[in-house]
Amino acid sequence: MKLLAVLALLAFAAAAAPLLRAAAQGGEGGGGPLPFAVGAAPAGCDVGRGEWVRDGAARPLYHEWECPYIQPELTCQAHGRPDKEYQGWRWQPRECSRPSFNATLMLEMLRGKRMLFVGDSLNRGQYVSLLCLLHRAIPDAGKSFETVGALSVFRAKDYDATIEFYWAPMLAESNSDDDAAAVVRRADDRLIRGAPMDKHSSFWKGADILVFNSYLGWVAGDKIQILRGADDDMSKDIVEMKSEEAYRLVLYQVVRWLEHNVDPKNSRVFFVTASPTHEDSKLWGDAAEGGGNCYNQTSPISDASYRGSTSPREMQRVTAEVLATSRVPVGVVNITQLSEYRRDAHTQIYKKQWAEPTAEQRADPRSYADCTHWCLPGVPDTWNELLYWKLFFPSNDQVL
Repeated sequence: MKLLAVLALLAFAAAAAPLLRAAAQGGEGGGGPLPFAVGAAPAGCDVGRGEWVRDGAARPLYHEWECPYIQPELTCQAHGRPDKEYQGWRWQPRECSRPSFNATLMLEMLRGKRMLFVGDSLNRGQYVSLLCLLHRAIPDAGKSFETVGALSVFRAKDYDATIEFYWAPMLAESNSDDDAAAVVRRADDRLIRGAPMDKHSSFWKGADILVFNSYLGWVAGDKIQILRGADDDMSKDIVEMKSEEAYRLVLYQVVRWLEHNVDPKNSRVFFVTASPTHEDSKLWGDAAEGGGNCYNQTSPISDASYRGSTSPREMQRVTAEVLATSRVPVGVVNITQLSEYRRDAHTQIYKKQWAEPTAEQRADPRSYADCTHWCLPGVPDTWNELLYWKLFFPSNDQVL
């Protein structure tokens, strides 16, 4: 196993030679070599600018049926989706090329390490996607997976490595921390604890790679309730705040926690930007009678100027402003714009439903189509390719 890993690393280094500029030049601020970096992105390379191209020879990167970690809310083929075209697209940057995702290299670089995803259901989808990308490189006896409470842990035993997910949809403690409750929580019923965030952050300590996201809960309504103080009683001293400002408040707490608990000489931190929804087909020029959404969409949006709704951009602005204040470098993995084009890749109605659709809903599938989450394999695999690039080939700026 170790010999194969070494051979794979040598082959990878040879193939990626044009990209292997000395990592000592630094990245994400230029302050010196970054942990896990084996090279640096070419100057001026913005992998967020590009297009989706058909690549039936190389996509999908795995099959739905062969990855046991995909939750039934994301198994579109098993739930009757009639097409597979959404699986066959590859993101192609316009100005530079990227090394292909190499599972053996990543596992070798994670040897003896702990990688932790923290966030909501979209971040969990990306986490599961990464497990699917890696697990075929590990024999069955060499891996395990378990979920206890909010924490899921995948172990690559031969590498003494863990890849984990911690459910914290608002990052701060909230009344959405119960997974099932988060699904039915009304927008005006969201409640978060303003400070401290010890309940969640105690699970983050010791991670060598942290991948945060938080989005869905913040755009569910214009305002959110904040519980002030550390008292366990979640029903008193509550104030209301604009969602955007509450999000800013929580991100500042995350930054302060990073500055007190993460050593940038040994660890890396990433923040994944907002994943867009496709709830209104008028935004991409489809004036369907009665209003359309992602349902029955089978191809990406081809208009390169398409920008979608304004919500993700507002969230990105707040994210950029807050993370720029951090003394611990945070690599921002910008998935938003490339995902905006993928109206076709959501789970739509082809998933496990939390509640059985009514006869009225079945008569109009658009009414209960999920245009937020993504089928696997699919778009989250590309998010992980960008994370892979950012982790091993950091650019000299903060955003991919």
